[in-house]
Amino acid sequence: MHPRWALGAPTYRLQRAQWVPGALNDVFAFFEDPRNLERITPSWLNFSIRSMSTPRIMQGTRITYRVAWMAVPMRWVTLIEAWEPARRFVDTALVSPYILWRHEHTFRPEESGVTIGDEVEYRLPFGPVGSLMHALVVRRQLEAIFDFRARAVAEIMPGSRVIPVASASR
Repeated sequence: MHPRWALGAPTYRLQRAQWVPGALNDVFAFFEDPRNLERITPSWLNFSIRSMSTPRIMQGTRITYRVAWMAVPMRWVTLIEAWEPARRFVDTALVSPYILWRHEHTFRPEESGVTIGDEVEYRLPFGPVGSLMHALVVRRQLEAIFDFRARAVAEIMPGSRVIPVASASR
């Protein structure tokens, strides 16, 4: 993306945490399987995985997705930039509507379960116009996506509970 589009673009952060019952390796195995991403993503995004550069996720894997934002289909490509099995992984968007998208997934063993954490850092293009879009639409949509995800995980892993943390912020 042209650097001029990034001028004045603030970095936003979205954080979520959820405790789920189960063994660390089993919980991590669920989240490392990209097919499960389709199960925990709202249907209105029309999300689908198009390709993966490796048979299994590992550091350096590139995953190409198709999503629809406001009914406009678009390509999204992520790179797994960090991969620490049963601890954390980080995906960074190489192609997306954002000028920065970095999503860290963490897994912390707790008594009889695991706390899964999500921290997303993101920036929108178009400076002040991007900031306005964030305030009017993007922040709410991202929160809705992660709210849906928490509900879907709770259905798949009964007994889960959301842990309150700060939401989208600068």
